[in-house]
Amino acid sequence: MMMKKQPILVLGGTGKTGRRVVSRLQQGGHEVRAASRRGKGPAHFDWNDENTWEPVLEGVGAAYLIDSMADDAATSLSAFGKLAASGGVERLVLLSHRDWVVSDGEEKLPCERAVRESGAEWTILKPAWFTQNFSEEAFFRGQLVDGDVVLPTGDGLEPFVDVDDIADVAVAALTEDGHAGQAYELSGPRLLSLGDVSAEIARATGRDIAYRPASPDDFAAYAAERGLPADFVALLNLLFGWIRENRFAELADGVQRALGREPRDFADYVGRTAVTGVWHG
Repeated sequence: MMMKKQPILVLGGTGKTGRRVVSRLQQGGHEVRAASRRGKGPAHFDWNDENTWEPVLEGVGAAYLIDSMADDAATSLSAFGKLAASGGVERLVLLSHRDWVVSDGEEKLPCERAVRESGAEWTILKPAWFTQNFSEEAFFRGQLVDGDVVLPTGDGLEPFVDVDDIADVAVAALTEDGHAGQAYELSGPRLLSLGDVSAEIARATGRDIAYRPASPDDFAAYAAERGLPADFVALLNLLFGWIRENRFAELADGVQRALGREPRDFADYVGRTAVTGVWHG
């Protein structure tokens, strides 16, 4: 077990995964440095301002990393990872994703490679689509509130993963031995279509929620009418196209390998969330 006297850095500490990682670490008695662009002092971090990098790393023993999502994300992450390792950070845990190009059995995502080559112990998390997107992202929540889910996913299947499971795995990798050199594919225990998702939320809320599959072009027009930026719509069409094509329609065992338990089921998330009234507007 890592010594608790060393702070643990969490980049994106107010984000969907980051705030959960921060909460769990604090509950475990660890000193946490939750860094973000809105943070103050040593908690202020900006990928575009290298002057903020060294202060957030000072005295840190482990770090949870989220890349910048910019075109030069891997370059920045490589420099940051090497700076961290040279300054004494022992463990780096990267939130990645499941899109990769395989060559001779080796994963080639550049941000993952940057962390692997940092010089620190590393663990990589490769989750499926987040279940919490349906309650914590305004566009998707709005569709469910309206009872009209219009998405270009066809009958494609996805093993949606609970963000609480991602946070649990991240905390284990940051604070426990045995996770170094692991790339954990994280999924839920079931494959679900967006029609299944809509139906489960409808049953839990007692509301009528219809799922209407759309073509990519029709979805782009629908989303534009609702004020979504064109670049975000293009990204959504790419991601939903992967679901439509069943690109990742298989279950993974990362939660089981990392935590020794089964992942949370989508129905558990729906039951917990429905009582909050989030899908009633």
